[in-house]
Amino acid sequence: MRFRLMCALAAVLLALSVESCVSQNFREDMQSEVKPASKRNTAPDFEVKDSNGQSFRVADYKGKVVLLNFWATWCGPCKVEIPWFIEFEKTYKDRGFAVLGVSLDDDGWEAVKPYLAARRVNYRVALGNMDIERLYGGGDGIQSLPTSFIIDRDGKIAGVHVGLISKSNYQNEIEELLR
Repeated sequence: MRFRLMCALAAVLLALSVESCVSQNFREDMQSEVKPASKRNTAPDFEVKDSNGQSFRVADYKGKVVLLNFWATWCGPCKVEIPWFIEFEKTYKDRGFAVLGVSLDDDGWEAVKPYLAARRVNYRVALGNMDIERLYGGGDGIQSLPTSFIIDRDGKIAGVHVGLISKSNYQNEIEELLR
């Protein structure tokens, strides 16, 4: 009985922490945060293998607008965004857009592949490592999930989002960069 009570309490605390994470980071009324072209830095390049074992680099996507998303299967706000990213990939891919996901799950493909299959993720996903995290998150790596980078057609970072933002904010930024 005591074990069940402790499990129930742990579940409630987990749900509250996920909910507070979502509500603290969610910004519905935010305007586009696309930086002016003159203030954009080149997106760091790295090479990884996707869930099919195919190698790719961020630089391979030069000429496209890219949403580079750092996420994990256990991240509540990430679970909110993934259906949006699936939709964005479908809607904008023919206009020169791509979503790239980088999972930071400690369990690697064992956790990630079933997650991708269950959600029918239609964009490329790779496993991250500390070297990649440092490229995009500084010396200590990515500090919060989700963290997303919007990369313009010239391979420069046009926007950075730490935490959950609204779907419409992403759409506005993508559409602005696809013009």
